[in-house]
Amino acid sequence: MKAWTIKEPGGIEQLIMVDRPIPEPTEDEILVKVESTAVNRTDIITREDKSLEAPYPILGVEVSGVVEKASPHYPELKEGTRVAGIVNRGGYSEYAVMPAGRAIVLPDSMSFIDGAAIPEVFLTAYQTMFWLGELKPQETVLIHAAGSGVGTAAIQLASRKITDANIIATAGSQRKLEVAKAIGADFTINYKKEDFAEKVLEYTDGHGADVILDFVGASYWEKNLKSAAVDGRWIVIGTLGGSEVEKVSLGQLMQKRLSLKTTLLTPRSDEYKAELTQEFAHRIVPFFEEDIIQPIIHSVLDFDNLKEAHRQMEADENTGKIIIDVADL
Repeated sequence: MKAWTIKEPGGIEQLIMVDRPIPEPTEDEILVKVESTAVNRTDIITREDKSLEAPYPILGVEVSGVVEKASPHYPELKEGTRVAGIVNRGGYSEYAVMPAGRAIVLPDSMSFIDGAAIPEVFLTAYQTMFWLGELKPQETVLIHAAGSGVGTAAIQLASRKITDANIIATAGSQRKLEVAKAIGADFTINYKKEDFAEKVLEYTDGHGADVILDFVGASYWEKNLKSAAVDGRWIVIGTLGGSEVEKVSLGQLMQKRLSLKTTLLTPRSDEYKAELTQEFAHRIVPFFEEDIIQPIIHSVLDFDNLKEAHRQMEADENTGKIIIDVADL
């Protein structure tokens, strides 16, 4: 089968297409004939990871496709079932193995392109806002990087149609803010032109944000602290603005009784991801079937054009997901 790996850790130029054997699933896994996959920042981190040693892994952490080989422990996922889900690497390929407990059965009305745009970003957003952030109706959530895949997913999950939260979204371009507004954001802030902390407090009459989804980290520390409401939940899910804060005042955190949590989805256990997937599928997938929410897709590229997909993500060009179409190989 055709698959994408790296010559050695580094930049986009290190990506290389190779021939690899079709993987063999265990009894708790399914083999998926991949129709579409998607690019995530974790793929870029893996591509650049100097600790990796040859033979280097096939990249990619999410796929959509058709069950090629079923698991005896999951009879509902018979051969031919249309699925999407997170894999333990190996998504940039014609075939991938997936822990069966992580499979999301795709509605017949949903394309494989849309299916590949769901698992990583919607599960990350769901975990962050509801499992960690404990977002409740009528609360205010501040979503940074609103044009990203996770950002566009989080806005929709928090929207009036599902959660009835009050949504503040930040981004660095008018185009991304317009998309955020169109999919449910109540108030948008261009962080390049405005002090988002001042705007958050102004918009909420001084209350602040009950939940903060922080993709940025260190460079937003002071402004996020200022933006947070008393008893707020601040969830760090990325460090695009650095991972080290020079001075941290525990007193300031204590004054607001803030809960500061950090998370990464990719390193979580198979059991955790399976539980998250199953709850998400039960609670949220019906909204996709009813077209109440939908994945936001920036671009769809051919399998042999993966380097361009990585370039688009590194350049922060995308509003929503960057999808790789594997079906025509």
